[in-house]
Amino acid sequence: MVTYVGKSILKGIAVGKILFYEKMVQRRSVEDAEHELARYEKAREAAQAELAQLYERALKEVGELNAGIFDVQSMMLDDEDFNDAVRNMMEAQKVNAEYAVAVTGDNFAKMFSEMDDEYFKARSADIKDASERVVKLLHGKGEEWSIGDEPVILAAKDLAPSETVQMDKSKLLGFVTELGSANSHTAILARTMNIPALIGVPVKPEMSGKMAVIDGEEGIFYVDPDEATLAAYREKLKEQEQKRKLLAELKGKENVTLSGRKIELYANIGSIGDTARALANDAGGIGLFRSEFLYLEQSGYPTEDEQFKAYKTVAETMAGKKVIIRTLDIGADKQVDYFDLGKEDNPAMGFRAIRICLARPEIFKTQLRAILRASAYGNLAVMYPMIISVDEVRRVKAMVEEIKKEMDGAGIPYGDFEQGIMIETPAAVVISDLLAKEVDFFSIGTNDLTQYTLAADRQNDRLDDFYDPRHPAVLRLIAYVAENAQKAGIRAGICGELAADPSLTEVFLKMGIRELSVSPSFLLPLRKRIREICLEETENDQGV
Repeated sequence: MVTYVGKSILKGIAVGKILFYEKMVQRRSVEDAEHELARYEKAREAAQAELAQLYERALKEVGELNAGIFDVQSMMLDDEDFNDAVRNMMEAQKVNAEYAVAVTGDNFAKMFSEMDDEYFKARSADIKDASERVVKLLHGKGEEWSIGDEPVILAAKDLAPSETVQMDKSKLLGFVTELGSANSHTAILARTMNIPALIGVPVKPEMSGKMAVIDGEEGIFYVDPDEATLAAYREKLKEQEQKRKLLAELKGKENVTLSGRKIELYANIGSIGDTARALANDAGGIGLFRSEFLYLEQSGYPTEDEQFKAYKTVAETMAGKKVIIRTLDIGADKQVDYFDLGKEDNPAMGFRAIRICLARPEIFKTQLRAILRASAYGNLAVMYPMIISVDEVRRVKAMVEEIKKEMDGAGIPYGDFEQGIMIETPAAVVISDLLAKEVDFFSIGTNDLTQYTLAADRQNDRLDDFYDPRHPAVLRLIAYVAENAQKAGIRAGICGELAADPSLTEVFLKMGIRELSVSPSFLLPLRKRIREICLEETENDQGV
């Protein structure tokens, strides 16, 4: 038995066999170089056909300027120097096509990134994306994301949100990674899916197939555990299941304090599939629908109809319960190749979320139209992320009104449509009194608010000890927002990970927070905590 200590993402236990997820293309020696050359040419042609389709699709949806990226990538795959380098490696080194393309793509991307010319620097990401497309086709479509038929504990060097979201959650018992941060979006996804996870564990390919245990309580990963350890953790799994059954008895009961204050408990979701988890845990609604995962799951921009169907499905499934859709929040650690955002030194503070939407209105209007259409089928609301000014809110509202007029003219129905904003920047906190006059509600995103307040990058695992969502400065900012919301007569809720901390529930209620939105697995434990609290309604204590 080998024991590893890591950082826990979700307190829970997983027992099962390990599957090592290898993103890196493996080098293989081959005898028949001609066969590999033929495989490469076939995959290259298929990649160019895909890129041509993506170009035509993007041309209709986002205009010629933005569609041009796919044309550029196709031309790169025709580049003589690039193709000569790939072919030479296969012929001279007798290696597999996947490896030759991946190495050449990396080499050319690095070469472009080091050029002085800004245009060529920007092409670094394009050549990388184009080469990865060819590699994927050489592997066979879908193979990259396949976990297999049996439930497994996934071990990987690192996982991107786009990778995590495409995996079959029913086959994922837990995951362990060597890299990553406890506050990354991948970590948040693990909590949403209620999957035990550890980071900071040195994983190796040879772990594949071995029995393992994840102890999310202690942050321990056991590889090849002895029978006594296995038996002990299987017993703990039974206890865990018993606790779940006891919590299940709270289904159908109200989120009311002993002193009679009612609190709304909503679920955070990232996909249509998560709606089932929300309902299974008796969510009062959806407080955060991360719409960006519709974009992460695809190789091109989702159409208006594709988005409409997704939002409509969630709205209908929730049967009149509130569904708050957060508009596109791409950027930072949620990168999508076809957006062609380019490399940024500090992406968390860069071109992301509402900034992309306002700069690329074609993309934003497509999403807003889809949400408005879906609002005719349920109780939908929308909120805008990364707001820093009143002007941004007014520009967005003007865009919504423009779309409504267009829909009125075309006879397209839509329903009541509340508009709110996420408070996740210190700027938004400071002017929350002004912002409150412009919107129907606030939703406080404590994950980003913490990183911006403490100047601690949530993706940097070296800063995990400095990233403290319970810092007095963060709590004071939350209290200030709640106060300004109350003065303006609008709702203030929390949808960040801090909302799930039961030790702060009473503090938040004393501040005047009336909505908490959390990962589905935290809903019933939080209901239990709310029903144990007794508040003096005259109290002004803000717990900071």
